[in-house]
Amino acid sequence: MTRAHTRMLAGVLAAAACAILPGCAAPTGSHQPTPFGTWNFDQDAAGKIPADWVTKETHPGPKLGEWKVTADPAAPSKPNVLTLTTEEPKATFNLLLAEKTAYKNLDLRVRVRGNSGKEDQGGGLVWRCRDENNYYICRINPLESNYRVYKVVNGRRQQLESTKVETKTGQWYEVRATMLGDRITCYLDGQKCLEVRDDTFKDAGMIGLWTKADASSSFDNLTVTAPPPLQSSAARPEEK
Repeated sequence: MTRAHTRMLAGVLAAAACAILPGCAAPTGSHQPTPFGTWNFDQDAAGKIPADWVTKETHPGPKLGEWKVTADPAAPSKPNVLTLTTEEPKATFNLLLAEKTAYKNLDLRVRVRGNSGKEDQGGGLVWRCRDENNYYICRINPLESNYRVYKVVNGRRQQLESTKVETKTGQWYEVRATMLGDRITCYLDGQKCLEVRDDTFKDAGMIGLWTKADASSSFDNLTVTAPPPLQSSAARPEEK
């Protein structure tokens, strides 16, 4: 596993104190176990990607997007964020993977800000990733005003669930995905928005960050913990 940075923003695991987002449900409670790993990028050298992370693409374009740690006075935890700058074509998926991670059941969250993009904007999370062509994604897109969860199988993206959510370019949001067994639940700023079951990827895999096409975005405070238990007597033990 990659080295975990110890400093965390106090509000990363808290639900947002705001009106319920259209298409999402109100928070039902807090889940704050001890983190397996946290990356806030504040101790990483500016101008580079963090150690043990690797840049990948699904449907590579003519020029690889540039991921790097940058100083940002608007960072949720100062001073640094992780930023992608790209002008890739519409078919390209931009990934940055923590290549030494391996999680199966998890609660994964990150702060994301869509900075620019004419074809696409925003971005989100990757988990149970085998390689750049096989993984789960959840992401927001300010241009399309939606929040979606997908699977990418042999490079082909398949939508699992979608809801209409208004997000804005230049504003930070917390994107969160939990997976326990085949149950995927996705949240935005603490509110449950998507829920679906899928068992395509059954094993542990890498975690990472994702955007599409020319979506240039910033990320901060990536955290992975154990998932909340299923709300039934049939809930299985949590696994790392």
